Amino acid sequence: MAPQNQPFATEIVPCAAAGIARAAELILAGLPVAVPTETVYGLAADATDPEAVARIYAAKGRPGFNPLIVHVPDLAAAERIGAFGEAPRAAAVEHWPGALTLVVPLRPDAGLAPQVTAGLPTIALRCPASPMMQDLLRACGKPLAAPSANASGGISPTSADHVLRSLGGRIPLILDGGPTLLGLESTIVAFDGDRPRLLRSGPVEIAGAAEATGERIEAPGQLASHYAPSKPLRLEASSAGPDEWLIGFGAVAGDDTLSASGDVGEAAARLFAALHRADRQARPRIAVAPVPDEGVGAAINDRLKRAAAPR
Repeated sequence: MAPQNQPFATEIVPCAAAGIARAAELILAGLPVAVPTETVYGLAADATDPEAVARIYAAKGRPGFNPLIVHVPDLAAAERIGAFGEAPRAAAVEHWPGALTLVVPLRPDAGLAPQVTAGLPTIALRCPASPMMQDLLRACGKPLAAPSANASGGISPTSADHVLRSLGGRIPLILDGGPTLLGLESTIVAFDGDRPRLLRSGPVEIAGAAEATGERIEAPGQLASHYAPSKPLRLEASSAGPDEWLIGFGAVAGDDTLSASGDVGEAAARLFAALHRADRQARPRIAVAPVPDEGVGAAINDRLKRAAAPR
């Protein structure tokens, strides 16, 4: 099957056996498809095929200096791609499959397309917990590069409809697995020897991980402006201005809420869907109530700060 050119008549199919088989067929033909993971929907393509990886960057409008996460079915597959020292291997054993991405040195014989690492000597690897993504990995028999399935810099997708609104016509297929479970992208950690360094906060907490400093891009999600709606976004809002759509939390009710009970886990799962809804409202601005900077709340606030940053 020869790869098509844009624009596509983007199909949405259930993420069941037939849909996964169709997605694998397209991926092995060099095309990216959108698939649900436990974090957000990803845009998956064969990480060993330079043309397929280039199509990810083209579909998203993603800058070439921003590396991709490569998804693998297990630690053994990851160790064929990256060099795991004792500390990252221990983190993988503890947290995989799951929402943790590990940045490790790239093996010279890894066989990945050069664009995946954006010229870096390291590779970002994740073993997903999502049964749907695991089924796709095994159907393809290839490592899959899979950034979030949305236009670069925009709100991450947690449903098939979010993907269609952002990438409709740019990709051939969306596997619909319903809303994602966690709603935030994976935690990303690198290691300086045995010391973990946090490159992106997320659902998994790594004890003793120092937050990375500096402006060098080492992994996805480090751009100052990211996850952004099309409207201005105001944070720490206790009430709405006359032209604002207020996303509440806890005692701040708002027009919508991340969690009426003040549960940060529920807020994480609802964050991007709430931003998508707010972006479709008639009011020209968005405000978001304060969220405690504890546990996964730190990851929520990281996303909100980047979403509110000047472009």
